[in-house]
Order: sequence, then C-alpha cells, then structure tokens
Amino acid sequence: MAAVVFVPAAFKAAYPEFSAVPDATLNAYFLRSQLFLVNEDCPVQDEAKRLQLYWLLVAHIAQLSGALNPGGIPGPVGRTSSATEGSVSVSLEYSASMGASWFTQTSYGAAFWQATAYLRSFRYVARPTRY
Repeated sequence: MAAVVFVPAAFKAAYPEFSAVPDATLNAYFLRSQLFLVNEDCPVQDEAKRLQLYWLLVAHIAQLSGALNPGGIPGPVGRTSSATEGSVSVSLEYSASMGASWFTQTSYGAAFWQATAYLRSFRYVARPTRY
C-alpha cells in the first residue's frame, strides 16, 4: 500500500558496480525511474517486487548516464549495427517506435523489460453469449 523508499546503501550492496556513484545521483536516478513505473500499488502491488524493478531501472539509467564509464561520460544511444576497425567507423541504430529499444541497451534494462512483460499484455475474454 505504500510507496517504495529508495535506500542507496541497499542498492549498492545489490549492485556493487555502482558503489562509486554518489547517493544523491542515485536518488536522482530513482526519481527519474518513476517516469517509467508508478510508485504505488497499481500496477505492481508487491512492494518487494516493485523495489527490484526500481533497482533495475536505476541501474539502467545510471549505466546509460555514464556512471560506469571513466569520467562519467555517457555512451552512445542505440544498438551498434555495424563497425569497422581501420579508421574507426561505428554505425548506431535506434528505433523510437519500438518500446523495447531503449530498455535493451543495457542488461539491466533488458531484465526490466522482460520482468514487466505481463504489464504490457492482457487477456481478452469475450462476453458469454447464448446459442
């Protein structure tokens, strides 16, 4: 029934690769993650499950923001569609029409996308009729 509270120390214990990221930055990523998942009982009622989903979102946003890169420089956006070595050439592909493309840029985002698949689908049951 309550909103999930983000505790940076618990997040860093679960994801030690982000231990060098300041707590204030992680809190900002948590606030941003609430743009993608509402922090209330609907649609995810189980608070422990919702916390795990938020941790995946925070890790995803942090990695995209460059938290794991030297100097904190964000990486390019999109999937590498081709690369050459001589004279270094890279082509990136990003399809904004596909919802999964933003999430599948990191393993954390891909895990979130997969874990929330049930929220993006429904089962239609037709109204009973008499014959």
